[in-house]
This record gives sequence, C-alpha cells and structure tokens, in this order.
Amino acid sequence: MKSASPRAPVLVAGAGPVGLVAAAALAAEGIPVTIVEAERDLPDGLRASTFHPPTLDMLDRFGLSQILVDQGLVCPQWQFRDRRDGPVATFDLSLLAGETAHPYRLQCEQWRLTRLLRDRLVENPAVNFMYDARAVDAAQDADGVTLVIERPDGSRESLQGSWLIGADGARSAVRKAVGIGFEGQTIPELYLTCSTTFQYQEVMPDLTNIAYISDPEEWFVLLRTTSLWRLLLPTDANEPEEAMLSDARIQQRMQEVLPKAGDYEIRHRTAYRVHERVAERYVSGRILLAGDAAHVNNPLGGMGMNGGIHDAFNLAEKLGQVWRGADAVLLGRYERQRRKVALDVVQQQALRNRATLNQRDPAVRRASLDELRATAENPARHKDYLMRTSMIASLRALDEVA
Repeated sequence: MKSASPRAPVLVAGAGPVGLVAAAALAAEGIPVTIVEAERDLPDGLRASTFHPPTLDMLDRFGLSQILVDQGLVCPQWQFRDRRDGPVATFDLSLLAGETAHPYRLQCEQWRLTRLLRDRLVENPAVNFMYDARAVDAAQDADGVTLVIERPDGSRESLQGSWLIGADGARSAVRKAVGIGFEGQTIPELYLTCSTTFQYQEVMPDLTNIAYISDPEEWFVLLRTTSLWRLLLPTDANEPEEAMLSDARIQQRMQEVLPKAGDYEIRHRTAYRVHERVAERYVSGRILLAGDAAHVNNPLGGMGMNGGIHDAFNLAEKLGQVWRGADAVLLGRYERQRRKVALDVVQQQALRNRATLNQRDPAVRRASLDELRATAENPARHKDYLMRTSMIASLRALDEVA
C-alpha cells in the first residue's frame, strides 16, 4: 500500500471523549489531526459521568486526571442494594491500591473532560477543529480517505485525509458508509434519567455515592455528582414520551422511589432507548471505528465511555506506529483486542448487572444477591470482582490477543 502524504491529517469524526482522546494521543506524537463535530460547540449534556480507575491512569498521560478529580466526586465504594432491605454488597475499591494509581471511581461529567482536551488541542497548530460539520459519508482508496460533511444550511464539503476515525456515536455515518454491520439487541424498556438536588444520602442509611438497587417490580440506579443525584429508572417503552417526561409523571415516579414532603427539584430529565450492539468490524481499510460507533451497551456498570476511551488510546498507539512506517496490518490487532473486550467483558457485565437488578423469580433473585454478598465478604473474591468490574483485568488480558 502506498503511504499517504504525511501532510494529510488524520480525520476524526466526533468531538466526544473518544474522538478527542484519540486526537490528543495522535497530536502528542506530532500527527496532524482534523476534528469534525456536528454541533456548534462541544455538547454539555448530562451524559456519562463515571470514570473507572484504569481510565484515570490513562488520562494521567495528559495530566488531566487530577484536574478531573478536583472537579468531581471521588467514590471509593459502590454497592448493590435491595429496595426494601437496604445494602446487600458494598464493594471497596481501596483494595485496588497497588494495581492502579486511582483506587476509586470518579463521578465527573464527561463534558469536563472534553473541554479540557479541547483547550489543550486548540493550542496545537497541527490540530484543526470544524464545528457545525456533521459527518454524512465517507470513501477511501489506497492513498487516503474522503469525509463528506454537511453544514446546517444543507451544503456539503469533502475533506481529504490519510486515515479516518469514526467516533461519531451509535448512529455513526462513518460505519454506515463502509457497510459495517451493527448487530445485537434492543433492551425492551426505555431508561429515564432525572437529576435532582435532593440529597438521598441524608435519608437512605449507608448509601454509597453509586448504588444499584434491585427490586422484582422496579429496579433503579442512584449516582451522585458534586451537586446533584442522578436517578435512572426503567420505563415502559409504550408510554408516550411526552407523558413520561411530564412534571406530574416525573414527580409521581420519584415519590414512588422515596416519598417525601413536597416536590423534588428537577434539574434535568431525559429518556432514551438502550441497545447492546457490537460492530462486526472496527477496521475497514483506512477507516477505523471507536467508542459508540463500534459498540453500545446499557449503562449499568459505567463501561460505555470508559471502554470507548480505552479504544481511543489503543487505536492511537497503533495508528501512530503505522504513521511512522509500521505495516497497517497492525490495526487488525486493535480490532481483535478491543472487539473481544466489547463482546466478552463490557456487554456481558452490563447484561449481568441488568439481570441482577430486575430478576423477578424469588429463588433466582435471592441466590444472585447471596452470591454478591458472599463475594463482597471474601477478600480474594472481592478484589477479583473489582479487577473485572473496574476493567483492569480486561486491559491486562489484551496482550494475550494476537
């Protein structure tokens, strides 16, 4: 394969955490990058907020982890609870000391990371940002790639690059342009997320900042940030969205979770459909997929954004070697490594968490919770469980993937 001109940048579609981490890692090696983002500015919605220990270890490379820690909420423990009986198993991430520089989960909104990365990248003359530029199509030949972007007025432009990283989300136009399948399943219920100023820890005994609450009728999740609590509730997909998100319905559901005098103060609400899907390929010639463009899963366990960031570092390392003259076949190992993690670790753990939370059979549910309790009470099993759920074990196993 003829080498692309070193002056042709790597194109990155999508300025979320995955796209910007990949861009930052490439730019740190002197590789020119052009980042295209569909929005007029970086999105600041309340999306992913959980950073796992190895992700923070990786971000130390940019000197960003301590900044995020200063802006976020350090959570050394997380737990499974029974809705009626309270804590079932509390997991203590301090057991990971010595395995990671960050033995805790960090609750910090993803937009804080993207702004920190953007602020670093705009100072680099080899990095170009293009906003209001939605990726809509892509093509390639032996020498490079063409990315078609669409402006808000409907006009289109073609950008030339050496490689293209599709980090443009679950509906990825880049993935669709090269005809990569995205098979999997759709979770039957919608997920409703509400953010409130109410301080649950003041009224729920022994509540940790991250809690998965099991119940045969209606499970839910509580996640705390520096100023808000986020409540995630499964919701019947047949309920009209307008009704589901109405003030009256939101207040009703939150009162069912925890009755209190007066209304809850709601700062944010959204409902979304959840999928479990993995792309059949991550690499198609000079076009590469990462993050949600390559894999999506339900958010139970906080592995989506973290797995995408791990994709970005892995991909950037290998693409950097190819840029410097290594055989492009190396990128096939990126696909094999990261696709295996998506299928065997991220997706399976998210499915197990969901099954634990909404199990309706009394005997099966009791056995599942008893198993979690026994795991937390045994130091060796406790640490092994944390190594897996914190994504450290899967990263260390990547060397075994040829």
